[in-house]
Amino acid sequence: MILEKFKLDGKVAIVTGGARGLGQAIAVGLAEAGADICLVDLLDMNRSCQQIEKLGRRCIRIEADLSKNECVENIVNTTVEKLGGIDILVNNAGIIRRAPFVEFSEKDWDDVMNINIRTLFFLSQAVAKVFIKQGRGGKIINTASMLSFQGGILVPSYTASKSAVAGLTKLMGNELAKHNINVNAIAPGYMATDNTAAIRQDAVRNKAILDRIPAGRWGEADDLKGAFVFLASEAAAYLQGAIIPVDGGWLTR
Repeated sequence: MILEKFKLDGKVAIVTGGARGLGQAIAVGLAEAGADICLVDLLDMNRSCQQIEKLGRRCIRIEADLSKNECVENIVNTTVEKLGGIDILVNNAGIIRRAPFVEFSEKDWDDVMNINIRTLFFLSQAVAKVFIKQGRGGKIINTASMLSFQGGILVPSYTASKSAVAGLTKLMGNELAKHNINVNAIAPGYMATDNTAAIRQDAVRNKAILDRIPAGRWGEADDLKGAFVFLASEAAAYLQGAIIPVDGGWLTR
């Protein structure tokens, strides 16, 4: 039965940036589908973990500074040791810095690139090695962005990093498919999160955004659950290198 292919019973997923917002919803969604979860963040992960454990799933927390790839070995080793292996990696953690292009600082460039693409690369590499050693394949799901497709304004390092996420997703899919590893990405649209609070409170910008979204509303974190569960499941076994917008129709307008 097709619905059986969407179940994640017995799977172990790492979710970076899982303390709140989109990452929390993704982690809870995977747990609702049956997966045990390793949360990775610098923020307090208690609330996310409580929601996961209420579902009867195991949850561990790893406090890590994802701006430094020295954390990668600990994330991988701890997950394998405490949860018995790895089946799914969700590279969700990301930050943004805003300033005009001609004023953008080296620090704001490096801070964003280190988290959004550098550590994403090395964590994916380390997890892929575990997948290959385990011999049962795996799933890597990256969080891309509308700015994986568009230029945006005032966010040069974010646009560069999310464009790189899209490209790297395709490359990883090409190279890892022979190991039964699926690599895909979700590109969320305008979501109602802490990062967009200021925009939503700006009446002019808020209206301009809503006028372009065919769905007529901002996305909610829970809107991402189904897409991530799909990509993490056997139902997506033949999907490779895709960047799927979950944007209420923003890109098609």
